[in-house]
Amino acid sequence: MKNLICLFVIGLLFTACKNEEKKSDGYVINGTAKGVYNGMRVFLKGVDERGGQVAQDTAIVMDETFRFEGKVDYPQMWVLSVNSVNGTIPLMVENETIDVDVDKNNIENSKITGTKSNEAFAAYTKEYKKISEKRMDLNKEFSTAQNSNDSVAMAKVSADFAALNAEMANHPYLFLEKNNDSYFALALIENLLKSKPDNLDPLEKAFSNMDTDIKNSTYGKTVGSQIDILKRQNESLALLNVGNVAPNFSAPNPEGKQVSLNEIKGKATIIDFWASWCGPCRRENPNVVKVYNKYHDKGLEIISVSLDRPGQKDKWLKAIADDKLTWHHVSNLNYFNDPVAQQYNIQSIPATYILDADGKIVAKSLRGQALEDKIAEMLN
Repeated sequence: MKNLICLFVIGLLFTACKNEEKKSDGYVINGTAKGVYNGMRVFLKGVDERGGQVAQDTAIVMDETFRFEGKVDYPQMWVLSVNSVNGTIPLMVENETIDVDVDKNNIENSKITGTKSNEAFAAYTKEYKKISEKRMDLNKEFSTAQNSNDSVAMAKVSADFAALNAEMANHPYLFLEKNNDSYFALALIENLLKSKPDNLDPLEKAFSNMDTDIKNSTYGKTVGSQIDILKRQNESLALLNVGNVAPNFSAPNPEGKQVSLNEIKGKATIIDFWASWCGPCRRENPNVVKVYNKYHDKGLEIISVSLDRPGQKDKWLKAIADDKLTWHHVSNLNYFNDPVAQQYNIQSIPATYILDADGKIVAKSLRGQALEDKIAEMLN
């Protein structure tokens, strides 16, 4: 009898050890995929900084089930896709057990359960779908009114559309007011930051009201840092608004001498961002030459900042000579990484800033006749 009891106890200890070994400190995604054939691959993909999908893991469907195991440094929004099934399933991947029920006929109807973040995500998506369905209904109403030439009905539907668009835009912020205790809320804030809103106050408030543990997590600190960076960027961009004095800068001219904006400003000044490789810039240059030749004696100055690439000074100088650009030129020969281009938030070229005699920005991004008309207004 004692031997049997010993064997029983040993068996329990062995089972307990096995169970302890199976317990994961990472994520476990248990999936069901009814109607999906054996051997079909299931992909788990993360998202990089540019929004592109990056493969994280692959599983195989067997007997209409699949399984992922892994570990993330912090909860992240990933997507799951299945070969032979159209679309993807977004989900919050965190170091817990997550259940995914794939609907092969309509992947948007797939269900994700098992964690607070995914439940919050499901609630958010459910409300968003309701608003989207209202939009579809309004589209039908508008088509009906349009076909019957009912202007009164069309005006009403248009007003309803405007109200619904406002509701849709406000939906994430209302959600954040009521849901501050899940990592999905943090992911939502991060996603809203990607649109680079001018007004960060609602997102700062939402982040400030987050659950303390989430806010102080690695992910929370990352999102908080993103808010701070964007806030500083917005403050810098505000300096470039019309009516503000243009920030001074200096950069080397073709001879290597540092030339600053403040040194060359005239009664009217054009800051012209361009490059020898930029086709639209080169096509615009004859117009800039015409404006300069016509108004330089009246006080117009131009400083061109070239975004030519490293090691291509010869191309920059050749373009200046070929296009007969007889004004001030500077360049760090560092493409869009040029510090002056970054200071002035240059995302594409050609780009211009027009300054008055006090150095204040009076217009931006003028080309062709619009550029000449503005300079004429300032100097005639």
